[in-house]
Amino acid sequence: MNEALEAVIRLGIGAGVIMIALWLSLVLKGFDRKFAAWLQARYGPPLRQPFWDVFKLFQKENVVPERAVSWAFNGAPLMALVGSLVLVMFIPLGPVGGVVAGWMPVLEGYGDLILVVYLLAIPGLMMAIGGFASGSPLATVGAQREMVMMMSYEFPLAIVVLALAWRITNLSRGLESFSLKAIVENPLWGEVGILGIVGLALLFGVFFLIIPSELSKIPFDAPEAETEIGGGIIAEYSGTNLGLFYIADAVKTLAFLSLAVALFVPYNISPLLNVGGIGAYVLDLLFWLFKVEVLYFLAVTVIRVGAARLKIDKLSWLYLVPLSALAVVGSLLLYLDTL
Repeated sequence: MNEALEAVIRLGIGAGVIMIALWLSLVLKGFDRKFAAWLQARYGPPLRQPFWDVFKLFQKENVVPERAVSWAFNGAPLMALVGSLVLVMFIPLGPVGGVVAGWMPVLEGYGDLILVVYLLAIPGLMMAIGGFASGSPLATVGAQREMVMMMSYEFPLAIVVLALAWRITNLSRGLESFSLKAIVENPLWGEVGILGIVGLALLFGVFFLIIPSELSKIPFDAPEAETEIGGGIIAEYSGTNLGLFYIADAVKTLAFLSLAVALFVPYNISPLLNVGGIGAYVLDLLFWLFKVEVLYFLAVTVIRVGAARLKIDKLSWLYLVPLSALAVVGSLLLYLDTL
């Protein structure tokens, strides 16, 4: 009975996390559009515009091209959303430690960081499959670009994750490697020397530059490129299917930014202000939201407004050479800090 009750409670918590993630991801998208308008000296849409967009898309007809592989074309958006929602189950959406010591995701366990890296690829992979399945030459070009981008930015991302996991296990505390909980509960900034701090700064810089490409935002939006290939990878999508892709993108954005906060700045502000009780949790939650929004603004909004689209060949070269080299240098500095 206890196990059954625990399963029901965990299921309820999971459903609650999904609802919060869906709502919060669309709110963040609204802030992104509002801040982008502010940077361009425009009024911009209201914060609730993403909710209206989703509602409108769900009311429109779901058109499937005649040449499309219908089961893959219709299944890709759903799987993209499922992959994004499963992803948020493994990433802490909120403050870590403090009043709610041990605050962690609904799902966790040994090696969950590796699983998170794989789950991050599912929405992009599903978009590529949907593009190939549509039968459109423009969507096929976009899908090919998506695959090239994924092969490019996954390499430096893997180096960053490997470096953090290795350094955590090197703390000699019996911590599990590739455990997101171990990394979150043992911030490395206070565990390393000068060389280690420089190495961590480089790794954070690499992760920061991966954010817009992982989310396919300008200047890394070559797979869609509305002015070049008419929407590319989603050129043939409409109605509910397009709405599912829209929500999946928003949820993945929230998850990836939350992962960046958890890996590099999992700190609370209540201890600094000497606040306790429920007020500490509320304050830390607001501080977590602030960190996520600041990262969103700097890594997505500002770059999207101030940069033009890069060619696909420049994208692959940028990640496979300079960023990978920076990640390797950061990893080497972390190693030298242990000598």
